[in-house]
Amino acid sequence: MYTMKIMTADAPAHRSQAALEDALHALLERDKPRRVVVVTGAGISAESDIPTFRGAQGYWTVGAKEYHPEQLAKLEAFEDMPREVWHWYLYRKGICNAAEPNAAHRALAELEAALGDDFCLITQNVDGLHLRAGNSLARTLQVHGNTDYMRPIEGDSTPIPIPADIPPQAKDDPISDAHWARLHTSDGRPTRPHVLWFDECYNESLYRADSALEAAQSCDLLIVIGTSGAAAIPYHAAAAALQNGALFIDINLEENPFQEKAREREAVGRGLWLRGSSSLWMPKIVARLVG
Repeated sequence: MYTMKIMTADAPAHRSQAALEDALHALLERDKPRRVVVVTGAGISAESDIPTFRGAQGYWTVGAKEYHPEQLAKLEAFEDMPREVWHWYLYRKGICNAAEPNAAHRALAELEAALGDDFCLITQNVDGLHLRAGNSLARTLQVHGNTDYMRPIEGDSTPIPIPADIPPQAKDDPISDAHWARLHTSDGRPTRPHVLWFDECYNESLYRADSALEAAQSCDLLIVIGTSGAAAIPYHAAAAALQNGALFIDINLEENPFQEKAREREAVGRGLWLRGSSSLWMPKIVARLVG
């Protein structure tokens, strides 16, 4: 499994939005990139009112015991209590399905439409909002999976859509026997949510992890949006892109592990940290790139 190095930095001096827009314009006009890779984390989904994975709404009670997301999102937990873990994921799926893509999602779909094969989207998010906004499955690498899909536990592990007739699950209503039976393949094999769990490793066949790093290694511009840096893929994608000399933009409401690299690159005219929402900044970036 990839390892993650956390970086910290003091907050940069405050700059006005106008100053940041000028810096963005200068960055993208000075060396206009052709191949663009975007990495998205929970921050872009939070702008569509999807609670962050580790937030209070991620906690789950089984009997008299409360579980944190890091405890439930494990193969070990699924093997011990598969029906409860499935209940939790169907509840989360309902929240994701009720959300709508925001301006940043739509801007990324516009960017793909303009760039075609020179665009790649790497997302940690499992909510499917990028696909619903218009990004293609071929160019969207869902490195942590997608809660709209399940896959057989044994045999062929190809993800298949969760049956549409399974309704959103309320926290206090356990899965019915009829719906539990639908969480099996047509030949009766049990399934699991198609998500990467904490005690599992990235791989290419299920999560296209190698493709993600290869795309980052060959890009001219890497944009990282709304990730805390707690997962490995964003860090390694950034490292690969920077080693290749790519421009680097970090968009985040909060200080985060990538701001230091963005500020280092800004010092030599090759990077920028845009503190603020992706719904604000991505339409501006796309306008610069495709205008």
